[in-house]
Amino acid sequence: MPEMTFSIQWPDGRKQTCYSPSLVIHDYLTAGEQYSVADFLDRTRSALTEASERVKEKFGMYCTSAAEQLHELEKVAFAHSPDSLVHVLDLNPDTVPGGTR
Repeated sequence: MPEMTFSIQWPDGRKQTCYSPSLVIHDYLTAGEQYSVADFLDRTRSALTEASERVKEKFGMYCTSAAEQLHELEKVAFAHSPDSLVHVLDLNPDTVPGGTR
């Protein structure tokens, strides 16, 4: 299962590199875009939950790394105003090989 990272910048300027066990993040986030904290959290929650489900389908258990990443994002997000902006700096890999996630 291809995994990926994505880099973000929080409203306070702090940068963070995040992990996903699946390329499904490409369905939810776009490099260079800005999302409100609330929207970003909704998108990453959906993406990381879907990624973890894919791991479960393939390996018979959920991905604890995806759950931990979501927990970290939620912790930081709740320290910011829901309307402030998160900037998605990059997705790595930046394309999905063969169009499959």
